[in-house]
Amino acid sequence: MFDQPLYVLGVLCLSTLLSEWLVRRTFLRHLGTALVVIVMVAILANIGLVPSASQGSPVYDGIFTYLAPLSIFFLLLDVNLDSIRKAGAPMLILFGIGSLGTMLGVMAGMHLIDGAEQFGEFYPAISGMFTGTYTGGSVNFNAVAIHYNMMEEGVMYAGMVAVDNIITALWMIITLTIPLLYRRWKKQPVGEPIASPSTGEEYEAIEEEPISIMSLSILLSLGLFSLLFSNLTADWLAGMGINFPSILILTTIALVLAQIPAIQRLSGGHILALFSVYLFLAVIGAFCEFAALGEMGDLALSLLVLVVTIVIVHGLLVFGVAALGKLDWDVAAVASQANIGGSSSALALAKSLNRMDLYLPGILVGALGNGLGTYLGFLVAGWLG
Repeated sequence: MFDQPLYVLGVLCLSTLLSEWLVRRTFLRHLGTALVVIVMVAILANIGLVPSASQGSPVYDGIFTYLAPLSIFFLLLDVNLDSIRKAGAPMLILFGIGSLGTMLGVMAGMHLIDGAEQFGEFYPAISGMFTGTYTGGSVNFNAVAIHYNMMEEGVMYAGMVAVDNIITALWMIITLTIPLLYRRWKKQPVGEPIASPSTGEEYEAIEEEPISIMSLSILLSLGLFSLLFSNLTADWLAGMGINFPSILILTTIALVLAQIPAIQRLSGGHILALFSVYLFLAVIGAFCEFAALGEMGDLALSLLVLVVTIVIVHGLLVFGVAALGKLDWDVAAVASQANIGGSSSALALAKSLNRMDLYLPGILVGALGNGLGTYLGFLVAGWLG
């Protein structure tokens, strides 16, 4: 029974539900739904309640092939390029500097640990994934991973996600602390921090989004036909000897559609995207067989050194430019957090710093990062490949 597709899909959906509830209601909110659902399904797979990576399932194949790219498509429908200019020149400049810092950090980190030797055939993919995720967020991380089939390397993928989550959480603390220390040094008044929208009713209000049958039908139709077109176009280009990732075609289509006012008014896309992402991550958990964790060995330490190097180079460049240009360090912190943690982290940081004027700019450059990160990720991966 445990290998029946309907059973497997039901368990994945139930795991997503339980993970979301735990993150909203318990101390696990500090870990986030993404990591909790990976760990939960990993445990279920290792005690035999769902198929593991070695056993496989048509449900896993379907989620990797169709649902994962669709989740990226739906997330990118939130990227309104016209509104990005409202973020203001300093925010955009520092965000761009941060993106450059991420790319330089990946190069420095890979050089430091001899990434080509450490990761072998996965060297270009891992470089691209971390370039993407520290430019705009996990949507870019997954986009590169899908093209290089990195999700099939369950243990390594789960290790990368774990390291990413740990460093992202630490960077949130650092980007909150640096502006506060700078204010104290400059003897500027520090307001009372405002709680970030991560728990309780406020969290639920943000995550809940109305959705109608009409919107759902349009969104699914757009997503499915865009994915079909992307795959057919990639196959056609491959027949001509041009290896162009279908996920990059899908990303471009989503960004173009996101600029259409009628598409912007559709509700429910964010919920569809999040649910799809969580199901995708649940499958990643199933691919994490604990018996194989020991096989990572020194790779775990190498991943940690790589990611720490990336954020250090990124941070030195962003705050260094802010210092030299005498720019607002609060703006630098929010811009950096938009790179490393995405829109939601940038918003939470702006609230904690009591900077209401940075709410919208933080969200906007975070959205820009979602759109830009995939391209930079593939650029770095292609260059190193």
